Amino acid sequence: MNLFFHSLLLALSILVIGFEEKLPNILIIMVDDLRPELKSFGVDYIHSPNIDHLASEGISFVNHFVNSPSCGPSRYTFLMGKYGPAGNDAIFQRSKFQGDGEKVDPSLPEWFKSNGYTTASIGKVSHHPGGMGGERWNDANLLEMPKSWNINLMPTGEWEDPRGAMHGLAFGETREISSEMDVFQSVDSEDTDYPDGLITEKAVEQIQGLAKAENPFFLTVGLIKPHLPFGSPAEYMEHYKNIKLPPILHPSKPEHRSTWHGSGEFRRYNLWDKDPVTDSAFADEVRKHYAAAISYADAQLGKILKALEDSGEAENTVIILWGDHGWHLGEHGIWGKHSLFDESLRSPLIILYPEMNRRGAKSDAFVETVDLFPTLCELSGIETPDFVQGVSLVENLRHPESEGHAVFGYTPNAFTLRSETYRIIQHSDGYIELYDHSTAEKETRNLAGQRPQLVDSLRKIMSKKIKLIEIFD
Repeated sequence: MNLFFHSLLLALSILVIGFEEKLPNILIIMVDDLRPELKSFGVDYIHSPNIDHLASEGISFVNHFVNSPSCGPSRYTFLMGKYGPAGNDAIFQRSKFQGDGEKVDPSLPEWFKSNGYTTASIGKVSHHPGGMGGERWNDANLLEMPKSWNINLMPTGEWEDPRGAMHGLAFGETREISSEMDVFQSVDSEDTDYPDGLITEKAVEQIQGLAKAENPFFLTVGLIKPHLPFGSPAEYMEHYKNIKLPPILHPSKPEHRSTWHGSGEFRRYNLWDKDPVTDSAFADEVRKHYAAAISYADAQLGKILKALEDSGEAENTVIILWGDHGWHLGEHGIWGKHSLFDESLRSPLIILYPEMNRRGAKSDAFVETVDLFPTLCELSGIETPDFVQGVSLVENLRHPESEGHAVFGYTPNAFTLRSETYRIIQHSDGYIELYDHSTAEKETRNLAGQRPQLVDSLRKIMSKKIKLIEIFD
């Protein structure tokens, strides 16, 4: 009798396992320096058909804000699920701390790896493409995210190393002396004559292999363009040659103290002795080349999504498109990121998951990058670790009209909190900026001196966030 029941239980367990659904795959596309300048986000002149198609299938978060306006710390919040150091070496700070024998909480891919996923990183996912340190960013003994990836790849082609590919133009041109590299470029070339074409080829290859594996996959692909310099094959510039661009909003440098800066990253390149702040024709040239770089990145996304569709795994895959921060194109007299204005912190976020019931909807909820770790856990049906600091967006995905929450951001020298109506910025010496987005002036008029009670209220909320920032001593 016991043998009979044992056999029955075994048969039933096999039957149950057979009916268990496979955990959903995860595909994350990170795009560097991508402001929400896309047709699906309301900018009609941008040619972004693949991103727009993804938006028509998923939910677009039009008020998504990153937590820091620079590559390293912004990616830290996504990959670690909490606020961290404000410098570009944020992820390396964590890995050094970990290498010294100190305990750190697992990263997002490490958490999914421990839950049965095969994790893969292609391109620029952490701050360095390929996730390695050293002079040329290719030292396998210096990992940004140890224990995180089963597969960690960065194809470099003619650029020879990740650092060359990061700041590369067509045909292997590598930035060595910044002033000798043109700030933009459009040449007759193939997609693979720029680094992102090779990253995309490798991503397609990995999707084909991962889709056949028994375990679900957690694949993150980091595209470099439209990061400086703004280079892309000539075909993508064709979309913009004869268009008239809209005017730059509030283009003047603020008269009051702010997080304005002199656009140093942009100005280190060859500008042909021109200045987009004073030369409107040159400003339009820069903007068009930035747009062409977006269209180039969009084409790479299309190839990746087609590979997923062809693999047969699209219907069981959570897809996230995420811009790692925004980028000023002349607003506030800035050409670059690194400020705490909306233009630096607001970036596109699109989420598509199996069995969505509100395809193509837009969410106006204010959300932040740190929310993505718990969101992915909930969508995947795996436990959300107690150390994450964000809020799951699954309710917003199911009901796009749901409210969001105030979002937090920081640089090495200042902190900010953004609500639907206000932005407050607190500098390290205590100086305050306060902006009212319900007014026409938006972030051009500092109202801090006129609204002391509101300042105190917002500072109390922000101070709680500041205490959450992870620091490695």
